[in-house]
Amino acid sequence: MPTIADIARLLKAPFEGDGSPCIKGMATLCEAGPDDISFISSGSFLPQLRTTRAAAVIASRKINLKGDLGRPVLTVENADLAVAKVLELFAPPIPRPPVGIDAGARIACSANIPETAAIGPFVVVGEQTRIGQRCVIHAGVYIGSDVSIGDDCEIFPNVVIRERIAIGNRVIIHAGSVLGSDGFGFAWDGTKLAKIPQIGSIIVEDDVEIGSCTCIDRAKFGATRIGRGSKLDNLLQVAHNVKIGPHCAIAAQTGIAGSSVIGAGSMLGGQSAVRDHVTLGDHVMVAACAGVADDYESNSMLSGIPAMPHRQSLREHKAIRRLPELVAQVNRMREEIEKLKQQIEQQ
Repeated sequence: MPTIADIARLLKAPFEGDGSPCIKGMATLCEAGPDDISFISSGSFLPQLRTTRAAAVIASRKINLKGDLGRPVLTVENADLAVAKVLELFAPPIPRPPVGIDAGARIACSANIPETAAIGPFVVVGEQTRIGQRCVIHAGVYIGSDVSIGDDCEIFPNVVIRERIAIGNRVIIHAGSVLGSDGFGFAWDGTKLAKIPQIGSIIVEDDVEIGSCTCIDRAKFGATRIGRGSKLDNLLQVAHNVKIGPHCAIAAQTGIAGSSVIGAGSMLGGQSAVRDHVTLGDHVMVAACAGVADDYESNSMLSGIPAMPHRQSLREHKAIRRLPELVAQVNRMREEIEKLKQQIEQQ
Protein backbone atom coordinates (compact mmCIF):
# COMPACT_ATOMS: atom_id res chain seq x y z
CA MET A 1 0.00 0.00 0.00
CA PRO A 2 1.27 3.51 -0.76
CA THR A 3 2.06 5.91 2.02
CA ILE A 4 1.08 9.57 2.12
CA ALA A 5 4.67 10.42 1.16
CA ASP A 6 4.48 8.03 -1.83
CA ILE A 7 1.34 9.77 -3.08
CA ALA A 8 2.91 13.19 -2.55
CA ARG A 9 5.91 12.15 -4.67
CA LEU A 10 3.58 10.85 -7.39
CA LEU A 11 1.77 14.19 -7.49
CA LYS A 12 4.89 16.28 -6.88
CA ALA A 13 2.88 17.92 -4.14
CA PRO A 14 4.39 19.65 -1.11
CA PHE A 15 2.92 18.84 2.31
CA GLU A 16 3.64 19.17 5.99
CA GLY A 17 3.23 16.50 8.65
CA ASP A 18 3.74 12.77 8.93
CA GLY A 19 3.96 11.06 5.53
CA SER A 20 4.44 7.52 6.82
CA PRO A 21 0.81 6.30 7.29
CA CYS A 22 -0.33 3.83 4.65
CA ILE A 23 -3.36 4.65 2.52
CA LYS A 24 -5.84 1.90 1.62
CA GLY A 25 -8.14 3.87 -0.65
CA MET A 26 -9.77 7.12 -1.71
CA ALA A 27 -13.16 8.47 -0.63
CA THR A 28 -15.16 11.68 -0.41
CA LEU A 29 -14.64 13.99 2.53
CA CYS A 30 -17.85 12.76 4.16
CA GLU A 31 -17.20 9.06 3.63
CA ALA A 32 -13.42 8.88 4.14
CA GLY A 33 -12.04 6.86 7.05
CA PRO A 34 -8.69 7.12 8.83
CA ASP A 35 -7.00 4.92 6.19
CA ASP A 36 -8.29 6.93 3.21
CA ILE A 37 -7.10 9.94 1.29
CA SER A 38 -9.69 12.47 0.15
CA PHE A 39 -9.72 15.64 -1.95
CA ILE A 40 -11.21 19.12 -2.18
CA SER A 41 -11.46 21.07 -5.41
CA SER A 42 -13.95 23.77 -4.43
CA GLY A 43 -14.30 26.12 -1.50
CA SER A 44 -17.92 25.04 -1.09
CA PHE A 45 -16.66 21.84 0.55
CA LEU A 46 -14.65 23.59 3.30
CA PRO A 47 -17.17 22.70 6.06
CA GLN A 48 -16.75 19.01 5.19
CA LEU A 49 -12.97 19.42 5.21
CA ARG A 50 -13.06 20.51 8.86
CA THR A 51 -14.91 17.33 9.92
CA THR A 52 -13.46 14.67 7.60
CA ARG A 53 -11.75 11.62 9.08
CA ALA A 54 -9.39 11.23 6.09
CA ALA A 55 -5.72 10.59 6.82
CA ALA A 56 -4.72 13.18 4.20
CA VAL A 57 -6.36 15.50 1.71
CA ILE A 58 -5.49 16.56 -1.84
CA ALA A 59 -6.37 20.24 -2.18
CA SER A 60 -6.50 22.59 -5.12
CA ARG A 61 -4.06 25.49 -4.78
CA LYS A 62 -6.82 28.00 -5.53
CA ILE A 63 -8.60 27.19 -2.25
CA ASN A 64 -7.58 29.38 0.66
CA LEU A 65 -6.96 26.91 3.49
CA LYS A 66 -6.41 28.53 6.86
CA GLY A 67 -5.17 27.01 10.08
CA ASP A 68 -3.97 23.56 11.03
CA LEU A 69 -6.31 20.89 9.66
CA GLY A 70 -4.75 18.15 11.76
CA ARG A 71 -3.68 16.09 8.74
CA PRO A 72 -1.29 16.42 5.77
CA VAL A 73 -2.66 18.49 2.89
CA LEU A 74 -1.18 17.77 -0.54
CA THR A 75 -1.44 20.99 -2.56
CA VAL A 76 -1.82 20.63 -6.35
CA GLU A 77 -2.77 22.86 -9.26
CA ASN A 78 -5.60 20.63 -10.48
CA ALA A 79 -7.25 18.42 -7.88
CA ASP A 80 -9.30 16.48 -10.43
CA LEU A 81 -6.20 15.44 -12.39
CA ALA A 82 -4.44 14.54 -9.18
CA VAL A 83 -7.35 12.36 -8.12
CA ALA A 84 -7.21 10.54 -11.46
CA LYS A 85 -3.55 9.68 -10.87
CA VAL A 86 -4.17 8.47 -7.33
CA LEU A 87 -7.17 6.35 -8.31
CA GLU A 88 -4.89 4.38 -10.62
CA LEU A 89 -3.04 3.17 -7.52
CA PHE A 90 -6.21 1.62 -6.09
CA ALA A 91 -8.07 0.56 -9.23
CA PRO A 92 -8.81 -3.19 -9.15
CA PRO A 93 -7.71 -5.09 -12.27
CA ILE A 94 -10.30 -5.50 -15.00
CA PRO A 95 -11.02 -9.19 -15.75
CA ARG A 96 -9.74 -9.83 -19.26
CA PRO A 97 -9.52 -12.90 -21.49
CA PRO A 98 -6.05 -14.43 -21.74
CA VAL A 99 -3.84 -13.70 -24.73
CA GLY A 100 -4.83 -15.90 -27.62
CA ILE A 101 -8.10 -16.91 -29.28
CA ASP A 102 -10.72 -18.62 -27.15
CA ALA A 103 -11.91 -21.96 -28.48
CA GLY A 104 -15.48 -20.66 -28.51
CA ALA A 105 -14.72 -17.72 -30.82
CA ARG A 106 -15.67 -17.76 -34.51
CA ILE A 107 -12.90 -16.21 -36.59
CA ALA A 108 -13.07 -15.95 -40.40
CA CYS A 109 -10.19 -17.61 -42.22
CA SER A 110 -9.17 -14.36 -43.91
CA ALA A 111 -9.15 -12.32 -40.66
CA ASN A 112 -5.75 -11.08 -39.49
CA ILE A 113 -5.30 -11.44 -35.73
CA PRO A 114 -1.84 -11.16 -34.15
CA GLU A 115 -0.57 -13.51 -31.46
CA THR A 116 -0.58 -10.67 -28.91
CA ALA A 117 -4.36 -10.14 -29.12
CA ALA A 118 -6.77 -11.55 -26.53
CA ILE A 119 -10.02 -12.83 -28.05
CA GLY A 120 -12.70 -13.94 -25.56
CA PRO A 121 -15.43 -16.57 -25.90
CA PHE A 122 -18.28 -16.21 -28.40
CA VAL A 123 -16.51 -13.44 -30.31
CA VAL A 124 -17.27 -13.29 -34.05
CA VAL A 125 -14.75 -11.75 -36.46
CA GLY A 126 -15.67 -11.39 -40.14
CA GLU A 127 -13.76 -11.78 -43.39
CA GLN A 128 -10.82 -9.51 -44.24
CA THR A 129 -10.90 -7.92 -40.80
CA ARG A 130 -7.64 -6.83 -39.18
CA ILE A 131 -7.17 -6.55 -35.42
CA GLY A 132 -4.07 -4.77 -34.09
CA GLN A 133 -1.40 -5.74 -31.61
CA ARG A 134 -2.35 -6.27 -27.94
CA CYS A 135 -6.06 -5.69 -28.49
CA VAL A 136 -8.49 -7.14 -25.95
CA ILE A 137 -11.84 -8.30 -27.33
CA HIS A 138 -14.20 -9.38 -24.55
CA ALA A 139 -16.89 -12.05 -24.71
CA GLY A 140 -19.76 -11.78 -27.15
CA VAL A 141 -18.32 -9.03 -29.37
CA TYR A 142 -19.38 -9.05 -33.02
CA ILE A 143 -16.92 -7.57 -35.53
CA GLY A 144 -18.08 -7.63 -39.16
CA SER A 145 -16.17 -7.96 -42.40
CA ASP A 146 -13.54 -5.55 -43.69
CA VAL A 147 -13.07 -3.86 -40.31
CA SER A 148 -9.74 -2.36 -39.25
CA ILE A 149 -8.91 -2.06 -35.55
CA GLY A 150 -5.63 -0.47 -34.46
CA ASP A 151 -3.25 -1.44 -31.68
CA ASP A 152 -3.96 -1.55 -27.92
CA CYS A 153 -7.74 -1.27 -28.25
CA GLU A 154 -10.18 -2.75 -25.73
CA ILE A 155 -13.70 -3.71 -26.73
CA PHE A 156 -16.02 -4.78 -23.93
CA PRO A 157 -18.77 -7.44 -24.03
CA ASN A 158 -21.59 -7.40 -26.57
CA VAL A 159 -20.28 -4.52 -28.64
CA VAL A 160 -21.30 -4.66 -32.32
CA ILE A 161 -18.92 -3.28 -34.94
CA ARG A 162 -20.42 -3.78 -38.36
CA GLU A 163 -18.72 -3.97 -41.74
CA ARG A 164 -16.31 -1.45 -43.30
CA ILE A 165 -15.42 0.47 -40.14
CA ALA A 166 -11.97 1.82 -39.26
CA ILE A 167 -10.94 2.17 -35.62
CA GLY A 168 -7.64 3.75 -34.57
CA ASN A 169 -5.16 2.94 -31.81
CA ARG A 170 -5.90 2.85 -28.06
CA VAL A 171 -9.65 3.06 -28.55
CA ILE A 172 -11.95 1.86 -25.75
CA ILE A 173 -15.54 0.83 -26.54
CA HIS A 174 -17.71 -0.08 -23.57
CA ALA A 175 -20.32 -2.81 -23.36
CA GLY A 176 -23.37 -2.84 -25.58
CA SER A 177 -22.43 -0.08 -28.01
CA VAL A 178 -23.26 -0.41 -31.70
CA LEU A 179 -21.16 1.07 -34.49
CA GLY A 180 -22.31 0.93 -38.06
CA SER A 181 -26.10 0.72 -38.07
CA ASP A 182 -27.69 2.32 -41.11
CA GLY A 183 -28.23 6.04 -40.87
CA PHE A 184 -31.85 7.13 -40.50
CA GLY A 185 -32.47 7.94 -44.15
CA PHE A 186 -35.87 7.64 -45.84
CA ALA A 187 -37.69 9.46 -48.64
CA TRP A 188 -41.43 9.60 -49.34
CA ASP A 189 -42.13 8.05 -52.74
CA GLY A 190 -45.82 8.90 -52.83
CA THR A 191 -47.02 5.76 -51.08
CA LYS A 192 -44.45 4.88 -48.44
CA LEU A 193 -41.14 5.81 -46.83
CA ALA A 194 -38.48 4.40 -49.16
CA LYS A 195 -35.19 3.46 -47.54
CA ILE A 196 -32.11 5.37 -48.72
CA PRO A 197 -29.08 3.03 -48.85
CA GLN A 198 -26.37 3.95 -46.35
CA ILE A 199 -23.15 2.89 -48.08
CA GLY A 200 -20.61 4.91 -46.08
CA SER A 201 -18.45 3.98 -43.11
CA ILE A 202 -17.31 5.15 -39.68
CA ILE A 203 -13.83 6.35 -38.76
CA VAL A 204 -12.91 6.37 -35.08
CA GLU A 205 -9.55 8.05 -34.57
CA ASP A 206 -6.88 7.33 -31.95
CA ASP A 207 -7.49 7.54 -28.18
CA VAL A 208 -11.28 7.76 -28.40
CA GLU A 209 -13.41 6.29 -25.61
CA ILE A 210 -17.04 5.36 -26.29
CA GLY A 211 -19.41 4.64 -23.39
CA SER A 212 -21.91 1.83 -23.02
CA CYS A 213 -24.99 1.54 -25.24
CA THR A 214 -23.92 4.37 -27.53
CA CYS A 215 -24.98 4.17 -31.18
CA ILE A 216 -22.92 5.62 -34.02
CA ASP A 217 -24.48 5.33 -37.48
CA ARG A 218 -22.58 4.79 -40.69
CA ALA A 219 -22.60 7.57 -43.27
CA LYS A 220 -24.93 7.71 -46.25
CA PHE A 221 -21.68 8.06 -48.20
CA GLY A 222 -18.27 9.15 -47.00
CA ALA A 223 -17.71 8.62 -43.28
CA THR A 224 -19.09 9.46 -39.87
CA ARG A 225 -15.99 10.56 -37.96
CA ILE A 226 -15.08 10.67 -34.27
CA GLY A 227 -11.96 12.82 -33.78
CA ARG A 228 -8.89 11.72 -31.87
CA GLY A 229 -9.01 11.88 -28.09
CA SER A 230 -12.76 12.53 -27.94
CA LYS A 231 -14.74 10.99 -25.08
CA LEU A 232 -18.34 9.90 -25.62
CA ASP A 233 -20.50 9.00 -22.64
CA ASN A 234 -23.16 6.28 -22.39
CA LEU A 235 -26.41 6.33 -24.34
CA LEU A 236 -25.49 8.72 -27.13
CA GLN A 237 -26.94 8.83 -30.64
CA VAL A 238 -24.50 9.99 -33.31
CA ALA A 239 -26.23 10.05 -36.67
CA HIS A 240 -24.93 9.52 -40.20
CA ASN A 241 -22.20 11.78 -41.57
CA VAL A 242 -21.65 13.55 -38.25
CA LYS A 243 -18.15 14.94 -37.78
CA ILE A 244 -16.95 15.23 -34.17
CA GLY A 245 -13.63 17.03 -33.85
CA PRO A 246 -10.67 16.04 -31.67
CA HIS A 247 -10.80 16.15 -27.88
CA CYS A 248 -14.55 16.69 -27.53
CA ALA A 249 -16.47 15.58 -24.43
CA ILE A 250 -20.11 14.60 -24.91
CA ALA A 251 -22.28 13.64 -21.92
CA ALA A 252 -24.98 10.98 -21.67
CA GLN A 253 -28.24 10.98 -23.62
CA THR A 254 -27.07 13.54 -26.13
CA GLY A 255 -28.34 13.25 -29.69
CA ILE A 256 -26.47 14.63 -32.71
CA ALA A 257 -28.47 14.60 -35.93
CA GLY A 258 -27.15 13.85 -39.40
CA SER A 259 -24.38 15.83 -41.11
CA SER A 260 -23.72 18.05 -38.10
CA VAL A 261 -20.18 19.18 -37.33
CA ILE A 262 -18.88 19.56 -33.76
CA GLY A 263 -15.64 21.55 -33.56
CA ALA A 264 -12.48 20.57 -31.71
CA GLY A 265 -12.53 20.68 -27.91
CA SER A 266 -16.28 21.23 -27.68
CA MET A 267 -18.32 20.03 -24.70
CA LEU A 268 -21.98 18.94 -24.87
CA GLY A 269 -23.92 18.53 -21.63
CA GLY A 270 -26.25 15.66 -20.85
CA GLN A 271 -29.51 15.36 -22.81
CA SER A 272 -28.48 18.10 -25.20
CA ALA A 273 -29.46 17.88 -28.86
CA VAL A 274 -27.96 19.17 -32.09
CA ARG A 275 -30.15 19.50 -35.19
CA ASP A 276 -29.09 18.12 -38.57
CA HIS A 277 -26.64 20.11 -40.72
CA VAL A 278 -25.63 22.36 -37.82
CA THR A 279 -21.99 23.45 -37.54
CA LEU A 280 -20.46 24.34 -34.17
CA GLY A 281 -17.01 25.93 -34.05
CA ASP A 282 -14.15 24.89 -31.79
CA HIS A 283 -14.46 24.95 -28.00
CA VAL A 284 -18.21 25.44 -27.97
CA MET A 285 -19.95 24.62 -24.67
CA VAL A 286 -23.55 23.41 -24.78
CA ALA A 287 -25.43 23.25 -21.47
CA ALA A 288 -27.40 20.20 -20.40
CA CYS A 289 -30.83 19.80 -22.06
CA ALA A 290 -30.11 22.54 -24.62
CA GLY A 291 -31.42 22.16 -28.16
CA VAL A 292 -29.06 23.58 -30.79
CA ALA A 293 -30.80 24.50 -34.05
CA ASP A 294 -28.38 27.03 -35.61
CA ASP A 295 -24.68 27.36 -36.41
CA TYR A 296 -22.47 29.00 -33.79
CA GLU A 297 -18.92 30.30 -33.88
CA SER A 298 -15.98 29.03 -31.83
CA ASN A 299 -15.92 29.66 -28.07
CA SER A 300 -19.68 30.10 -27.83
CA MET A 301 -21.52 29.10 -24.64
CA LEU A 302 -25.08 27.97 -25.34
CA SER A 303 -28.12 27.04 -23.27
CA GLY A 304 -31.89 26.85 -23.53
CA ILE A 305 -34.47 25.48 -25.98
CA PRO A 306 -33.86 26.56 -28.63
CA ALA A 307 -30.25 27.11 -27.64
CA MET A 308 -28.93 30.67 -27.67
CA PRO A 309 -25.94 32.47 -26.16
CA HIS A 310 -25.95 31.66 -22.46
CA ARG A 311 -26.25 35.24 -21.18
CA GLN A 312 -29.21 35.89 -23.45
CA SER A 313 -30.80 32.65 -22.29
CA LEU A 314 -30.41 33.69 -18.66
CA ARG A 315 -32.06 37.06 -19.36
CA GLU A 316 -35.00 35.40 -21.11
CA HIS A 317 -35.48 32.83 -18.36
CA LYS A 318 -35.40 35.62 -15.79
CA ALA A 319 -38.09 37.48 -17.73
CA ILE A 320 -40.20 34.34 -18.02
CA ARG A 321 -40.07 33.79 -14.25
CA ARG A 322 -41.57 37.27 -13.83
CA LEU A 323 -44.53 36.52 -16.13
CA PRO A 324 -47.03 35.68 -13.32
CA GLU A 325 -46.18 38.95 -11.59
CA LEU A 326 -46.45 40.90 -14.85
CA VAL A 327 -49.80 39.29 -15.69
CA ALA A 328 -51.13 40.29 -12.27
CA GLN A 329 -49.91 43.88 -12.82
CA VAL A 330 -51.58 44.03 -16.22
CA ASN A 331 -54.87 42.75 -14.74
CA ARG A 332 -54.74 45.40 -12.00
CA MET A 333 -54.05 48.11 -14.57
CA ARG A 334 -56.96 46.86 -16.67
CA GLU A 335 -59.29 47.06 -13.68
CA GLU A 336 -58.13 50.60 -12.89
CA ILE A 337 -58.66 51.66 -16.51
CA GLU A 338 -62.20 50.24 -16.45
CA LYS A 339 -62.94 52.15 -13.26
CA LEU A 340 -61.65 55.39 -14.82
CA LYS A 341 -63.78 54.80 -17.92
CA GLN A 342 -66.86 54.33 -15.77
CA GLN A 343 -66.12 57.51 -13.82
CA ILE A 344 -65.72 59.48 -17.04
CA GLU A 345 -68.99 58.11 -18.42
CA GLN A 346 -70.83 59.01 -15.23
CA GLN A 347 -69.60 62.61 -15.47
